Amino acid sequence: MPRQNYIFTSESVSEGHPDKVCDRISDAVLDAFLTEEPEARVACETFATTNRVVIGGEVGLSDKAKLDEYLERIDGIARDCIRDIGYEQDKFHWNTCKVTNLLHPQSAHIAQGVDAAENKDEGAGDQGIMFGYAVDDTPELMPAPIHYAHAVLRRLADVRKSGQEPTLRPDAKSQISLRYEDGKPVEVTSIVLSTQHEREDQTSDDIRAIVEPYIREVLPEGWLTENTEWWVNPTGVFVIGGPDGDAGLTGRKIIVDTYGGAAPHGGGAFSGKDPTKVDRSAAYAARYLAKNVVAAGMAKRCTIQLSYAIGIAKPLSIYADTHGTGEVHESQIEKAVSQVMDLTPRGIRTHLGLNRPIYQRTAAYGHFGRAPEADGGFSWEKTDLADALKTAV
Repeated sequence: MPRQNYIFTSESVSEGHPDKVCDRISDAVLDAFLTEEPEARVACETFATTNRVVIGGEVGLSDKAKLDEYLERIDGIARDCIRDIGYEQDKFHWNTCKVTNLLHPQSAHIAQGVDAAENKDEGAGDQGIMFGYAVDDTPELMPAPIHYAHAVLRRLADVRKSGQEPTLRPDAKSQISLRYEDGKPVEVTSIVLSTQHEREDQTSDDIRAIVEPYIREVLPEGWLTENTEWWVNPTGVFVIGGPDGDAGLTGRKIIVDTYGGAAPHGGGAFSGKDPTKVDRSAAYAARYLAKNVVAAGMAKRCTIQLSYAIGIAKPLSIYADTHGTGEVHESQIEKAVSQVMDLTPRGIRTHLGLNRPIYQRTAAYGHFGRAPEADGGFSWEKTDLADALKTAV
């Protein structure tokens, strides 16, 4: 029987966090290539520091003549991202920072392992293990601590960018500790919010007065109590932020991107990777399957693990764990998920419609727990497999 009474904590970071600036640029580059060619290959990494952005990695188009043309667009893509996030600081400004583009064509040796040929199916872009998770904490079937840590920062970003709160700045972190009783979240025991702000004369109390109404608006009624500890800008002044305050790098916020530590992680980052890379696409598929298991009423909580080898199409293993909450045996779930979905890299991309420019929007506030969108964004959040899974078991 899983533990029922405990406190669990998760953190989120805003779109202006240095690592998230880098994730955003990497995914914007990916979207640009996928707009030109749905089968484009991209593995884009970004590094950011004071007044400098460095972009590197491997890219590929079937029409090699267009590659140089697209590489010339990278500078503008990076600046557009930084401007939309809101950076116009003296030492990190979208218009004046130096952008260095070191992208180059994809390795032919990697490509030969992934590409389909007469004697082989399209293979996985790398070896690795990927996890998906779902739990009935929230209507989105996400762990509540990470879900609401994201929600707080998204709300603050909205009011900052609208001009409603003009003294807030892009860099921010949130952290929520939730008390669970009988397996359900019931109370916020502590909330930590650090946000960059405009002036050095603004105190922690000043910032709390700005952000508290929005935090209360986002969190469920009754979760904030007289016992909740508040830590708003606990170090005091936070004016120097973003890549000027701390260097950023693509792929360093993998727990923020997924389940806030409530579930295992295979170790692979998402941003900047096209969907032939199973680090990304198979993690989306695993979330999709776990969510549909819970939506089907087969468990209150479910973890799915998939594993792959580079160049090999079929997953090497499928593992399910319902953490003592299952209505059916895990072995039946493992068999059912392989029946209702083709888990080869091509099968995943086709089923979820992943060869589209839908990734820039995933770069902040989590890849999971978001509403499916009309153009195919967040397709892995649909629960359209629930009936098929129930039939399969």
